[in-house]
Amino acid sequence: MGRIILFNKPFGVLSQFTDRGTPEARATLSDYINVPQVYPAGRLDRDSEGLLILTDDGALQARIASPRHKTPKTYLVQVEGEPDAESLDRLRAGVVLNDGPTRPAEARRIAPPRLWPRDPPVRFRKSVADSWLEIIITEGRNRQVRRMTAAVGYPTLRLVRWRIGAWELGDLAPGAWREVA
Repeated sequence: MGRIILFNKPFGVLSQFTDRGTPEARATLSDYINVPQVYPAGRLDRDSEGLLILTDDGALQARIASPRHKTPKTYLVQVEGEPDAESLDRLRAGVVLNDGPTRPAEARRIAPPRLWPRDPPVRFRKSVADSWLEIIITEGRNRQVRRMTAAVGYPTLRLVRWRIGAWELGDLAPGAWREVA
C-alpha cells in the first residue's frame, strides 16, 4: 500500500489540485497540500467540509471511490427542520432521486456535534428549527446526501464527512492533514 493522507477539507475548497472552472481564483488542494503524486480518492463538494483521503495507490483510490466496493461514508448533516421517524425511514429505505433510487442508508438524529465554526457561518433563522443527522451511505453520487435530505423535505444546511471506511477525521483541524501510511 502506498501513501495515505487524511485531509480536513474546509468549506469553499475544490477537491482537486487545479481550478480550470472560472476566471476568478478558487481555493484548491494545492493551497493546502504540497505532496507530489497523491490524488483524491473520491470527491467532496466545494460547499461541503470534512474528510478527504488522498493517495498514490491507484487500487486503493478506486476501491474508496467506486460505488461497487460499497465503502461506507459517514456524514454529519445539519438540516433545516426536525425530521420525523417517517422521513428517517425513507432515508433508510433508499430515496428515489432524478438519477434513480439510492441504496438504503443508515440515518439517525444526533445531538449537535462539537465541530469547528464554519466560515462563512451557516445561515440562521429564528423561525425555522434545525437539527443534526448522521447519515451513512455506500455510494457517492454527485451531491447525494444533499439531494437525499431535500427529497424527504429537509434541506441540508451544513455537511461534514466524518468517516470513510476505517479512516476518521478525529481532531484534524480544517485545512490540516496527516499521513497515516
